[in-house]
Amino acid sequence: MTPPGRRVAVVTGAAGGLGHAIATALHADGWSVLLTDLDPAAVAAAAGPLGGWSAALDVRDEDACAAVAASAADRGGLALWVNNAGVLTTGPSWEHDGPTRRRMFDVNTLGAMNGTLAALAVMRRQGHGHVLNVVSLAGLIAAPGETVYAASKHALLAFSLGTLSDLRIAGYRRVHVSCLCPDGIWTPMLHDRLDDPGAVASFTGSMLTAQQVAARAVRLAHRPRPVVSLPRWRGAQVRLLDALPRLAVALTPLVQAAGRAGQRRQHRRSTRPDRP
Repeated sequence: MTPPGRRVAVVTGAAGGLGHAIATALHADGWSVLLTDLDPAAVAAAAGPLGGWSAALDVRDEDACAAVAASAADRGGLALWVNNAGVLTTGPSWEHDGPTRRRMFDVNTLGAMNGTLAALAVMRRQGHGHVLNVVSLAGLIAAPGETVYAASKHALLAFSLGTLSDLRIAGYRRVHVSCLCPDGIWTPMLHDRLDDPGAVASFTGSMLTAQQVAARAVRLAHRPRPVVSLPRWRGAQVRLLDALPRLAVALTPLVQAAGRAGQRRQHRRSTRPDRP
């Protein structure tokens, strides 16, 4: 059983990268964290130092998400569910086949919907709780080269905000849904994309560490807000461009140039002898 006073959280895609960083930061903050991932062995190893609580989870499986939510609730109530699991395929939209497009939507959008609804089934009964969806800045603007990925994140943002409004209409004042929209993060999702022309949008701004984003996620867990961008100035920048689509399209060559420069800069950083 979870000791009295320890809040229970679930994090998806937590075997490595940002998910593991979020789980680690929550554990350090006093949460009892259930780490989930598609790879049961990897997530069990990741969970070991954090209390050893893990479960295999394919977020595309609605019933499996419900079972994980019930397991977390049995530990004394589910306070937080973090939908972090995601996949990225780059390139022009016409180069993606049907299975590739479906996979991104199945994981990034429908998988997060499954997790959100599984968590809300518990939280609505409790009368309190918080779902935190990791969306990305790509959910705020159409990112060239990451078009289908951005579309999946746009859909998640709309679902999250609409669900939050539905909760308020239904009278649930202590059940929250938040969207965290970070800039590019130096995690395995981008490690092999330093020469990928389709990934330049992820390198146009501030390359964040997983720990920076995880720290912001913990603060958001304490103080829910509908949408938080990281860094804040990047959120303002992309929202302005989103409001001026003709300008955004016209600036695409500059975006590509900035992204290529960012890739070269990150390549130099990642190959320094003094870097781990």
